[in-house]
Amino acid sequence: MADNYKLVSQNKKAYHDFFIEQTYEAGIVLSGTEVKSMRMGQCSIKESYVRIQNGEVFIYGMHINPYEKGNIYNKDPLRIKKLLLNRIEINKIQGKINEKGYTIVPTKVYLTGRRMKVEIGLAKGKKNYDKRRAIASKDQKRSADRDFKVKNL
Repeated sequence: MADNYKLVSQNKKAYHDFFIEQTYEAGIVLSGTEVKSMRMGQCSIKESYVRIQNGEVFIYGMHINPYEKGNIYNKDPLRIKKLLLNRIEINKIQGKINEKGYTIVPTKVYLTGRRMKVEIGLAKGKKNYDKRRAIASKDQKRSADRDFKVKNL
């Protein structure tokens, strides 16, 4: 999988704002010019979110820049895109969403072989003190690594 894997976009803010408890890999329905644009890395999932409607999963706010040579075949950059998941997975996610505090956020968009995939995460929101604790632990780890590097030179 490592040799056929190309990361197109990553949502680092999702890991800062949420506890990602479980991830799912979903296919995405795209038009031809959107695929070409995404292969060039022209995609952003920073402000996007996922909803389940009528037993189908959709991603909102995913921005794909129009393909420069696509002229009339380009689609709206912010159009709603359908995600492809198994019925069993959709039912599991829907059951968790009905619980208080859970949401679905896209974490990565990547290319495997010839297919575009979206990794979505079942997430629970972080409080401000959780975010501060995570930032403090990262800073502490960074300074410890720096001190270790200096001592071992």
